[in-house]
Amino acid sequence: MQSSNNIYSVAQVNRYVKNMFAQDFFLRRIWVKGEVSNCKYHTSGHIYFSLKDEGGTISCVMFAGQRRGLAFRMKDGDRVVVCGSIEVYERDGKYQLYAKEITLEGSGLLYERYLALKQELEDMGMFSQEYKKKIPDFVRTLGVVTAPTGAAVQDIRNVSLRRNPFLQIILYPALVQGSGAAESIVRGIQTLDRLGVDVIIAGRGGGSIEDLWAFNEEIVARAIFDCRTPIISAVGHETDFTIADFVADLRAPTPSAAAELAVNDYAQVVMRFRQYTDRIKRAAFSRTDLMRQQLLLYSEKLRRRSPESLLKENRQYLIDQEDRISEAMNGKIRDSRHRLSVYAERFAGLSPLHRLQSGYSYVSLPGGPAVTSIEQITPGDTIDVYVTDGSYRAAVLSKAKKGDIGNG
Repeated sequence: MQSSNNIYSVAQVNRYVKNMFAQDFFLRRIWVKGEVSNCKYHTSGHIYFSLKDEGGTISCVMFAGQRRGLAFRMKDGDRVVVCGSIEVYERDGKYQLYAKEITLEGSGLLYERYLALKQELEDMGMFSQEYKKKIPDFVRTLGVVTAPTGAAVQDIRNVSLRRNPFLQIILYPALVQGSGAAESIVRGIQTLDRLGVDVIIAGRGGGSIEDLWAFNEEIVARAIFDCRTPIISAVGHETDFTIADFVADLRAPTPSAAAELAVNDYAQVVMRFRQYTDRIKRAAFSRTDLMRQQLLLYSEKLRRRSPESLLKENRQYLIDQEDRISEAMNGKIRDSRHRLSVYAERFAGLSPLHRLQSGYSYVSLPGGPAVTSIEQITPGDTIDVYVTDGSYRAAVLSKAKKGDIGNG
């Protein structure tokens, strides 16, 4: 009879097996090749599929967070190489391959070589920005390293000549795929570099990693790095990069884009020059008008400040002052005359002659003071009486006080 100490639960067994898998270093990162079957893209973004060959089948899953490791749409029947880890799913007691990278069969080993060379060249500083040469603004001679037939060379030619019909294009017909392609590309770069072209475009149309492999070779990378002429890489793949893309002075996603980056649009250049000419003319005319206005202003100031002008101004000032003084004096005289007439009228009313003309007379003792009171005279006294046209002497017969005059 079995002892209870030797009996385990299903969960314990699955956990034990899972730990065994986790401790196996070989299973943490493994490459497995096979044919895809039962491929399903889940709404959550996960991909469930199986790998099979003539000897067996293994379940696989690629979680949504790892989808960047898949560069194509996987389907049943594809022969692929899957990189990932093998682990146990405890709930079902099944082991499966958790995929992190998936490539079509034949490209897995190439991709490993690509990563290793990329890391090596990057450590050597061949990708550093400080070594990148500036693409000239105006290109007169364009060198192209690509296959003499195919869409790439036609795209470059059509786009370049449309943008600048006066451009000279020098094509080096190179092998861009297969045996000897890397050496052919290197010869093309070196030849055009010796010819002294302004810019070199090195590239081809798109394809698989095997088709593009010549641009991942170290000799091509070193030829690009050593080239004195600025190089634009133009391998027709927008999402992935080749080694040539990292080493080149500028990377274009397609040959057509490379031509647009290398060749300035002649029509736009002419239009910009016309705009600059118009701006210069407007600025010159505006400056001339400003200088003319300033010259007129300075001329007017000089005219006003000239000795003759100053003399005229001073003469006019003196005339104005003379007029003001004359007017002021005349005003003073008029005021004085007016006041004098007023005073004359006043004095006329107080004048003894005026009173004499009104019937009054001036009486005084002979050789004495004026008689202003009856107390100064006595009957029989002689008095002098003055009227308007002379005087006469009279004798006082009687005198009476002011209240007695009417009664006498």
